[in-house]
Amino acid sequence: MIAPLAKFIDWCVIQAVPLGISPRKCDQNNTKLTEAIEFLNEPNFIPADSKPAELEFTSDIHFKFPSPRPCEFAENNVVHGRLYRCPDAWQKRPVIVLLHGGQEYLHYRFGYALLARRCNRAGFNAATLVAPYHFQRRVRRIESDQLRSAEPMRLAEPFEFVLDHLRSAEAIGQAVAEIRALTGWLLERGCPSVALLGLSFGAWLAGLAATRDSRLKAIVLGVPRVRSNYPVLRGEGVLWTPVRKALERRKAALEAWDTTPSNLTLSQPVIPKENILFIRGRYDFLASPESIEELWQKWDQPEIWRLPHGHISSIFTLGLTNRVLRWLAPRLDAPAATKTVSRGFPRNAE
Repeated sequence: MIAPLAKFIDWCVIQAVPLGISPRKCDQNNTKLTEAIEFLNEPNFIPADSKPAELEFTSDIHFKFPSPRPCEFAENNVVHGRLYRCPDAWQKRPVIVLLHGGQEYLHYRFGYALLARRCNRAGFNAATLVAPYHFQRRVRRIESDQLRSAEPMRLAEPFEFVLDHLRSAEAIGQAVAEIRALTGWLLERGCPSVALLGLSFGAWLAGLAATRDSRLKAIVLGVPRVRSNYPVLRGEGVLWTPVRKALERRKAALEAWDTTPSNLTLSQPVIPKENILFIRGRYDFLASPESIEELWQKWDQPEIWRLPHGHISSIFTLGLTNRVLRWLAPRLDAPAATKTVSRGFPRNAE
């Protein structure tokens, strides 16, 4: 993809992300920073132990289970996901868990289903998980401390929870706990290995899980978010001046956040670097390519593909899915899978 188009797509997304968020709400939710930092620095942020999830299937592929780290909102305490099994002896096949980015419902609903089927054809099971406060887990009511009696009943956008430091910190811990609980269930069922394939926000969660859970066999971090100090959350590139200035006032809080273990550059993975893959977009205008390069250096330079796409346009890169599956196959002890994946893939990685 040509650079101007890739950057323009990312720029349009930047303008859409804060829609409906008032400057007053930005300032109002800029609270409980101290409590959030204390939570992120606690050993219990990502506990050493993890119990397998108790999955309940509502159809052949759809499942749900209680969150191992429930919060105050009932809607968010039920984890939803899908399991796409291989047609034969699925419990003897490796599993790739697909972790979506923030607020990408259409891609999650349709794109991930196609991706999962391609995983099946390559000899892998595939699973998806809905992150906290997304899609089916969106909360019907936010009760702010300042407007508890006046807040109307409505659906809350995930972006609103990003503005609340403590809820955001708890959501990250909740998401990682749910990934690990699903991993435990899959391994308990006999699947030989589990890998995480995350995009953007999902890649951040995959990275956090890999710093604590040695049961994971491999991770793929696609255009990963590295820390909380995301450019758009600092107001960079936002045209609407009142919102941009309100977001800019949060910079100091975000910098404080990034002194905690939620910053991937401050932790080390507990899986071999040979089983870690970074995918970075050369034209990424939404994330920070510099932060990805910094993490790559901190993690002792595992394999990295620097490809000619942006943040959002990464999902349209022809041949990339097949190339990732071919990379995963030997690492998941599934060499036969390489024979079933098309050999067409881009050769322009550095």
